[in-house]
Amino acid sequence: MNLMVGFRSAFQVPAGARAVLRIAGSTAYRISLNGRFVGYGPARGPHGFYRVDEWPLFESGDCMLAIEVAGYNVNSFYWLDAPSFLQAEVVVGDRVLASTVRAGAGFEAFVLLQRVQKVARFSFQRTFGEVYRLAEGFDRWRTDKDAALPAVDCDFGLDKRLLPRRVPYPALAVRLPVVDVAAGGLEHRPIDKPRRNRFLEITDRFKGYPTSQQEFTPWLDLQHYTTHLESINRPLEGGAEFNLDSLDARILAFGANLTGFIGCTIRCDRPTRLIVSFDEVLTGGDVDFLRLNCHNLVEYNLAAGRYEVETFEPCTLRFLKFQVIQGACRVEDAYLRLYDNPEADRGQFVAGDPELNELFEAGRETFRQNATDTFMDCPSRERAGWLCDSFFSARAGLDLCGTTSIERAFFENYLLPEKFSHLPEGMLPMCYPADHNDEKFIPQWALWFVLQLEEYVTRGGDRDLVNAMRPRVLKLMEWFGGYHNSDGLLEQLPSWNFIEWSKANSFVQDVHYPTNMLYAGALDAASRLYGPPPLAERARAVRAEVLRQSYDGEFFIDNAVRTEEGLERTVNRSEVCQYFAFFFGLASPPSHPSLWQALVSHFGPQRRDTSAYPEIHHANTFIGNVLRLEVLSRFGRQEQAIRELKGYFLKMARTTGTLWENDSTVASCNHGFASHVCHVLTRDALGIVHVDVTAMNVQVRLSDVPLSWCRGKIPLGEGSIDMEWWRQPDGLHYRLTVPASYTVSLAPDSVPGIRHA
Repeated sequence: MNLMVGFRSAFQVPAGARAVLRIAGSTAYRISLNGRFVGYGPARGPHGFYRVDEWPLFESGDCMLAIEVAGYNVNSFYWLDAPSFLQAEVVVGDRVLASTVRAGAGFEAFVLLQRVQKVARFSFQRTFGEVYRLAEGFDRWRTDKDAALPAVDCDFGLDKRLLPRRVPYPALAVRLPVVDVAAGGLEHRPIDKPRRNRFLEITDRFKGYPTSQQEFTPWLDLQHYTTHLESINRPLEGGAEFNLDSLDARILAFGANLTGFIGCTIRCDRPTRLIVSFDEVLTGGDVDFLRLNCHNLVEYNLAAGRYEVETFEPCTLRFLKFQVIQGACRVEDAYLRLYDNPEADRGQFVAGDPELNELFEAGRETFRQNATDTFMDCPSRERAGWLCDSFFSARAGLDLCGTTSIERAFFENYLLPEKFSHLPEGMLPMCYPADHNDEKFIPQWALWFVLQLEEYVTRGGDRDLVNAMRPRVLKLMEWFGGYHNSDGLLEQLPSWNFIEWSKANSFVQDVHYPTNMLYAGALDAASRLYGPPPLAERARAVRAEVLRQSYDGEFFIDNAVRTEEGLERTVNRSEVCQYFAFFFGLASPPSHPSLWQALVSHFGPQRRDTSAYPEIHHANTFIGNVLRLEVLSRFGRQEQAIRELKGYFLKMARTTGTLWENDSTVASCNHGFASHVCHVLTRDALGIVHVDVTAMNVQVRLSDVPLSWCRGKIPLGEGSIDMEWWRQPDGLHYRLTVPASYTVSLAPDSVPGIRHA
């Protein structure tokens, strides 16, 4: 576990030629050419498949290519537990200059002992944290052929199934800190009960090194120090440089919450132990490296010398803290090499309300960091391709990028494996590519998968891929059919039943009505995709029965429990349950007018202040608040949706520049699903309601939102949908440009008096 291996090859690139590195591997790799950073990968594929990256090498003459590969060999939600390998070749046209199969120049391989092997995991969901033991010249092997390390033999001829990368390459821009936040000193304070997170709970199904085997324990050692800080809050221009003596600390800040590789230059004239910790927010004015149930730190144990260091794994942070436990050093040129999706810059939105522009850019930043090679929940704690999150992220993906490249790879990962180990036959993983050795799954997330698959078709998704998914989707529906009760409803679904991060998640058994509402929606989506009439008939029956059992005359209740006397309804009522009812077609303003009036008049972001309906358990950002905005938009309350968008998300945008998992900083402050804010603004403020790439149709709805003007763009391949509107005394004017062959339809509920410019 956690074995780092370096590979290098020396070759010549002819003058004027364009060399390309083709590379596949497991687990993660970092590439440099003549000491300069080239790239990081791979794009993730499913079990048994590996994606091929192609990196241009913009140098000629004598070249030294160095590739560092992490052999993690543990289960996680981020990198698969697959045998570690490297497969690579450097080509100019049809000529092979170097390769791992010895065509052209070969590769040498070295075990890189500078990364300490026996350390704690970074988190429950990711692999290992980073601890280094360095001597000056530790990285000479990357550039100097005479700097030889003990070579190791490798096996050859391994047959790997390869896939195209499909997804965009990161731009890897370098960002400097912008604020010198605080400085101070560390005070040692022994503690009896250190905080312990799930990344320490090593079991038979959860691989890692237990604490007793860890060579360094910075997660534990750092808890024995209290930091006394004095505020500086000085803007930085051109980077940061500072000295740290023993037990000194310094905090820097970037302009927003970002994801990338932390780097700097360190100079020390005596042995030094430097710990660099980081987080998305400050807690009590300091960096709490355990806030997110993560091991948010990197340790460097340095002999005297000069070092240029950069983390191997991406980190998510706004605040960066340097602290010297022993020795002294000078830190220079601290930076973050961004690891995100550059295609997210293509979509545009700007309006006469600056606060909406803030929200859109925060949504874009959130998407950019959570869509590198798949749709992730967060770029920090997990970096996992979660379902449900992906339903909302994928909508923003079309608005921002104009492609379905990420989504295609996302679904391809679910399509290709012959089976999913440790899961019941027919069930889909709750996140993937991932290892689920603990046999846990979220049945509700598999239903969101079907809903997203249907929308993928209208986004111009690969219909052949969708057709190939048919057996998997129908098998999934068979699995759910095994949990029908005598009323035709799902009852006592196994494993981790999840609806949202709120009290509502305490009411998921035995018959959970929001899950059955979702089930009806997925049945309808599967029927529209693949046609079996019984699926649609079952959906109608489920809706009718849920409506009969769940509505109490005032609100929908969440669940019923099985007793000796039969099925008994509870009195549990949650806010999110009401939104499920309206979102999945069990209720509408005409069918439930009093409930609708209560929701639009007394619920929303202000309810925690007004304490209206205290018996109805509050929704949270993930996912009830987002579903509320969907319901408001669907039933013609775009003005209210835009107003409440600010109430829910503006504080987040101004605190971190990204959007959060919850309505507080208790969890991830950079969560991919929340980029759906960009879709809400594009739809409800700009007025581009729906883009059907397959049917080549754009639907427009201009609503009476509190704006004087708005303009934006949705990219589509090489073209785009460009729209702007503005108010004048004689009415609302708009201008719309669409690609050739596209048709435009104006929604009937648009405001009257529209003038097409």
